[in-house]
Amino acid sequence: MKYENAVKSNLKDAGCSDQSAAFVNQLVQAGRFADAIHEMKVIRCDLMEEVHQCQRKVDCLDYLIRQTEKEIRSNTKRR
Repeated sequence: MKYENAVKSNLKDAGCSDQSAAFVNQLVQAGRFADAIHEMKVIRCDLMEEVHQCQRKVDCLDYLIRQTEKEIRSNTKRR
């Protein structure tokens, strides 16, 4: 039972919904470890996609910062 509680707790820490955490926990409790692993990998893929989306946003901001800094330097040289 201790492992099952740890699974649910870790899934919650990973940002899983109550429904997803409960589903994976049910699979673990039923001894369906391969299915539980599959579901956790699906959740992981979703989280990685969120990471990539955030990285693209950060990249856009980095680009804008660099361009703005170039514009400032360019305007400073013109004066």
